Amino acid sequence: MILVTGATGDVGSEVVRALVDAGEPVRALVREPADLPVEQAVGDLDRPDSLADALRGVRGVFLLPGYRDMTGLAARFTSAGVEHVVLLSSQAAVATDTDNAISEFMVRSEDALRESGLGWTFLRPAAFMSNALRWLPQLRTGDTVTDAFGDLPIATVDPADIAAVAATALLEPGHDKRAYSLSGPRALLPAERVRILGRALGRDLRFRPESDDDARARMNAAMPGEYVRAFFSFYRDRTIDETTVHPTVEQLTGRAPRTFEQWAGTHASRFTA
Repeated sequence: MILVTGATGDVGSEVVRALVDAGEPVRALVREPADLPVEQAVGDLDRPDSLADALRGVRGVFLLPGYRDMTGLAARFTSAGVEHVVLLSSQAAVATDTDNAISEFMVRSEDALRESGLGWTFLRPAAFMSNALRWLPQLRTGDTVTDAFGDLPIATVDPADIAAVAATALLEPGHDKRAYSLSGPRALLPAERVRILGRALGRDLRFRPESDDDARARMNAAMPGEYVRAFFSFYRDRTIDETTVHPTVEQLTGRAPRTFEQWAGTHASRFTA
């Protein structure tokens, strides 16, 4: 049995699908019952003592990062008989500046598993292709997308490819104590992704770069300032590398990573619903 956390999210839902397709028994950890095609257990990862039912018979866990007591959570996994944890980390865990809020919780999450005695695999993807969904409110009102860091190409990765690697690490031997950098097949500027999305939607979309001052103001209105500073550290000071194309997806799954064109075509209906 594999326990999947974040099972309703972009990556977690794909992990559920990949494991089901492989014929593996799957249990989804949820805060409240959800519309999912697998067994569910209610629990809270910030309260490890709430996980007894969720962990019953579980040998592997797909885990999101950043919970308050990662050490206690790892200890709960160990006591329940879990053998292997695949952690969705990020390139923030190896940033040249790890003194920021996002890197801190990624590093803390990885360290807790390293020190736990559990088997572990860390997935460190570039930004998700599904982050393009944040443009949806703008696309409801026009054909221009305004966004930050317009001069930065990123080798965004399809969440389905992250999930395929996660399923491989959970189901096949040879991935213990391995950290994998994941990317898509090509680094694209935001303007290039917008044009590709436009073709998938049959629309003439345009990209307008947002100034750093405007981006900072918008982001400060939407999230804590420590996270805004972290994103500017990553993408303006270039303390992470999400431009490099990594061969990992193809090496581990036997197929090339999906292109942004493929992602946009598959998910076009999410922009038109």
